[in-house]
Amino acid sequence: MTGELPVQPVVHEVNTRVWLREIAARTGHITGLRDVPKDAWDEITPHGVDAVWLMGVWERSPEGRNIALRDPALREAFTDAVPDIREEEIAGSPYCIRRYEVDASLGGAAGLAGARAELDRRGVGLLLDHVPNHVAPDHPWTWEHPEYFVRGSDEEARRDPAAFLTVAGKVLARGRDPFFAPWPDVVQLNAFAPALRTATTDVLGRIGDLCDGVRCDMAMLLTNDVFERTWGGRAGRRPQEEFWPTVISGVRTRHARMTFVAEAYWDLEWALQQQGFDFCYDKRLYDRVIDESPEAVRQHLLADEGYQRRLVRFLENHDEPRAAHTMHPAKERAAAVLIATLPGATLWHEGQFTGRRTRLPVFLDRRPDEPVDTELRAFHEQLLAAVHRSGMRGGQWRLLGHAGWPDNDSHHSLITSGWVGPAGRFLTVVNLSDAPAQGRVPLPWPELGSGTWTLTGLLDGARYTRDGAELTGPGLFVDLGAWGTHVLSIAPADG
Repeated sequence: MTGELPVQPVVHEVNTRVWLREIAARTGHITGLRDVPKDAWDEITPHGVDAVWLMGVWERSPEGRNIALRDPALREAFTDAVPDIREEEIAGSPYCIRRYEVDASLGGAAGLAGARAELDRRGVGLLLDHVPNHVAPDHPWTWEHPEYFVRGSDEEARRDPAAFLTVAGKVLARGRDPFFAPWPDVVQLNAFAPALRTATTDVLGRIGDLCDGVRCDMAMLLTNDVFERTWGGRAGRRPQEEFWPTVISGVRTRHARMTFVAEAYWDLEWALQQQGFDFCYDKRLYDRVIDESPEAVRQHLLADEGYQRRLVRFLENHDEPRAAHTMHPAKERAAAVLIATLPGATLWHEGQFTGRRTRLPVFLDRRPDEPVDTELRAFHEQLLAAVHRSGMRGGQWRLLGHAGWPDNDSHHSLITSGWVGPAGRFLTVVNLSDAPAQGRVPLPWPELGSGTWTLTGLLDGARYTRDGAELTGPGLFVDLGAWGTHVLSIAPADG
């Protein structure tokens, strides 16, 4: 696996420090990543997972931690999540990075190398973080290379200390995006500075020595339009070349197959794909699944398949509430079937499979104990394994139509799609509502029009025999209960 991820990877995000702490509590002797027992690696790499994102491996900032400890709003958030949290269990933010070196508490570079070897033995890749927009106030760049940063004046630092701070005699802007107040624990890098672009290319090249891909935090903040809107003339003259094409092309002279994943919002996914990212977060689908109608989800899925193959589908991550908290259990299962069978990358969050409900601030090393939903874990593991074994995502995908009757329009709650390729033909039907839904799903494959076909449920083993003329004519009749699903393979009845 080392060096290249699949074209549509299934990624499992793990909060590295929390995970290690829990393994240590269980085994009593872990000291770092290279000491993780094999069964613990097996638990986070169930069949069907292509890559593990070890979130938060880099050296965190002592100064950033001190800022967090003094912040009343953050301290309240910490105790809301873990009422008995102790100060020594507050590690600071993994996105307030002092150096891109593996934290000593995780076993340093040797520990990460051991982790990568364990994943590689399982045919699983490794993703790590990169934070392009800002660094910690005590990052060595702040005194060695002040030219990398957005600068301010002494007067601004006196007048607005929430937006500017003085480091090594230089006034630097605190990091921010254009819609919120500055973040108190980080300082702003200048995306327009040529020297910063060169330095970022070097950092990412060194990260690429250690992993197969990188998840770039808030990647859209570095695009010329967004950066100019955020900082105006303070950043200097706008370059002709965008930040990401310059950086990614430079990294790929060293790591040609390295995968770049963008955390992206504000409908900038397409722009970032064009600037070199392999995948971009599909936050729009997440919002529509959580809060909008099945028709809104369907409209989103009408986009070009090539574009969709370069999106990251998810139902939770460390920035979003837990799926078990936001969705009814039956809806969560239906939504999981939907995203698992769509084109693109798929992101799952450690604890999602077992029904964790507490969204943990990333500053913390400990999370509350919560009961394990063994049925939910079995469901997710079966889903990932079944989709992987089927080979469906190696084919071509398309959104399918469906129809109802004048006195029954419940088919509008259905999301129907299909795959066809070397592994065969597959049909997914999801009732994305809390009421029963019926409809007809005409299959768009003319070769099915003659003969008899067997439709086999990949998740439940159910078998249905149908005439080809029905499948391609009026369509397959489906009748699903609230949040019901079908994932079906289609093969000749005599096959």
